Amino acid sequence: MDVLYWQWILIIASGLLFFFLSPLAKTTDQFFKAINNSKAPNGLVLTGSLIISWIFAKSITNAANLGLEFGIIGGIAYAGYYLSFAVAGILIYNLRTKGNYTSIHEFLTTKFGKNAMLLFSVLIVIRLFNEVWSNTMVIGTYFGAQGSSPFYAAILVFTLLTLAYSLKGGMSSSIFTDAIQMVLFSVLLMIILWKVFSMENFSVTTVATSSTWSFELGLNLFFAAILQSFSYPFHDPVLTDRAFIASPKVTRKSFLWASLLGGLCIVLFSIIGVYAKTQGMTGDAAFEVGKAFGVVILLVINFIMITSAASTLDSTFSSFSKLVSLDLNLGKSVTFGRLAMVTVALLGTIPVFLDAEILSATTISGTMVIGLTPVFLFWNMRVPKISFYLSVICGIVFGFILVFNWLPTNLIFTDGKYAGLLWVNIYGILSCIVLYCAPKWIRK
Repeated sequence: MDVLYWQWILIIASGLLFFFLSPLAKTTDQFFKAINNSKAPNGLVLTGSLIISWIFAKSITNAANLGLEFGIIGGIAYAGYYLSFAVAGILIYNLRTKGNYTSIHEFLTTKFGKNAMLLFSVLIVIRLFNEVWSNTMVIGTYFGAQGSSPFYAAILVFTLLTLAYSLKGGMSSSIFTDAIQMVLFSVLLMIILWKVFSMENFSVTTVATSSTWSFELGLNLFFAAILQSFSYPFHDPVLTDRAFIASPKVTRKSFLWASLLGGLCIVLFSIIGVYAKTQGMTGDAAFEVGKAFGVVILLVINFIMITSAASTLDSTFSSFSKLVSLDLNLGKSVTFGRLAMVTVALLGTIPVFLDAEILSATTISGTMVIGLTPVFLFWNMRVPKISFYLSVICGIVFGFILVFNWLPTNLIFTDGKYAGLLWVNIYGILSCIVLYCAPKWIRK
């Protein structure tokens, strides 16, 4: 039997298994908040859910490819985004305990008005929309070349199976399957690393000496990720929705552990790319290493991609459903929530047929929302409502400056790839903070 046959078995069997195991949500608390019998998920379950829902198929693909390009520094650089959990955990803890807010949307509406909340919701919708196609396309590449019939077939089958169990239980299904997916990811990752380190002339020393600490070899991306971590998590409801489920103390602890363990998972997965670099491989690092190691390891890597993509996709469906149903108050019913899931699944799949670029999704969207940095960092500062709009719109402008490469080269003071990304974020965040505070200073 060929590899493709087994890959189809994995994708169909895992989808059906999650469907039959997922709980059936009957109430809005079960469907939108994963609260069953008046009990929220415990700290261990919440931590695992956070980690696996953020270890996207595209993020571990990026991690492996950065390991291939820059050595272990590439993986460490990408892991910088996982500071987002610590930042969000601490700031949302303060929002809940000191501000008594029950959601991000309530905070924004109370402080800046309904229109500010709606603008923020537009940013969220764009984020969730991108999560659908950018993750399912990773799955498709394991079944065929981009644009081929097997590529499209795998994406459609995978999306439909994930949608099916998400419709069944909403957030309850997402949290429940996250626990299974986290265990699967951990076991499969250990199998791959065992295989990699069993190879001759490859050791921990090889990994440690695979790159040097320089801006040319990944530090541009590392510092850009650190800077974006002060805004990036707040436009991701997959993360923030989980910050209001359990008690504030349990939530803060879970987010801090998720920051450490999630970053570690990314660094460990990037070792696959480091190995590919030592072997002179090119292309998609994870896929090429899988092929080199034979059918079994290729299937293991494929299953990791299925697991991580499914965990993100079901979280995306449940978060979009909660956004339009509860946060935007368009229809507070389980039925409406399920219709919302179907809608985002359909719309989010359209870019698959337009040859969208997978790897640009994180860095560009991360820059577009840097205007949220002062909004949440200085959440308790009294400022006029205009401050929100000045900062957020400024961030979007700098996002376009990055997209169209408009930053003059004489304003970039480091060399190497991602130098433009770093300096656009430095100038952008400083500008956003100044514009956010300016109306307060002018009033004084």
